[in-house]
Amino acid sequence: MTISVLVADDQDLVRTGLRMILDAQDGIEVVGEAANGREAVELAQRLRPDVCLFDIRMPELDGIEATRQLAGADVDDPLAVVVITTFDLDEYVHRALKAGARGFLLKDAGPELLVQAIGAAANGEALIAPSITARLLAEFARPAGAGGNGSSSTLPAQPVEALTEREEEVLITVARGRTNAEIATDLHISLSTVKSHLASLMSKLGARNRVEIAMWAYETGRLG
Repeated sequence: MTISVLVADDQDLVRTGLRMILDAQDGIEVVGEAANGREAVELAQRLRPDVCLFDIRMPELDGIEATRQLAGADVDDPLAVVVITTFDLDEYVHRALKAGARGFLLKDAGPELLVQAIGAAANGEALIAPSITARLLAEFARPAGAGGNGSSSTLPAQPVEALTEREEEVLITVARGRTNAEIATDLHISLSTVKSHLASLMSKLGARNRVEIAMWAYETGRLG
């Protein structure tokens, strides 16, 4: 199955480069381009691509607000959004994830990681640049006044139903950035079992994706 992608960036050269990289991949097709956030939202709502690839700094509407309008908590039929930027700023990453993004990459991440992020988002998973994952989640899990940002989560402090021992194990591996295949190998379980545990975790935590599962793990002190 071909993954359709909408690319939004205010720089022509960047859009061209991203299109060249993605169109060269088997199973990925760029179906539209936008030069600003407002155009990106309008195109996304009309084309309904499998994945939206948005820059953060765009005119008229920035990538975070565009993400919120397409993938926010109040969106009935959210789209998958991956945010890509030049700026390695924790605040940007956290705001993008809170807005509903399924991935966050730096523009120097390279074609391989870009393609992985597109594939993960299309499959309902999430990929954050490995260089910032643990740093980001740990930083924003700190309470205010402890050197962190103390950003509050919309997720409950306690699950609606107690987690099983295996779910706790899956929770920790997700928070450490492991993929489904890696979790299956680490815990000696099947991929279908991993997906079942993830679905259960999302239900119990009120999380929409694995990124929010990971954030909940940090915010509740599961990883110290």
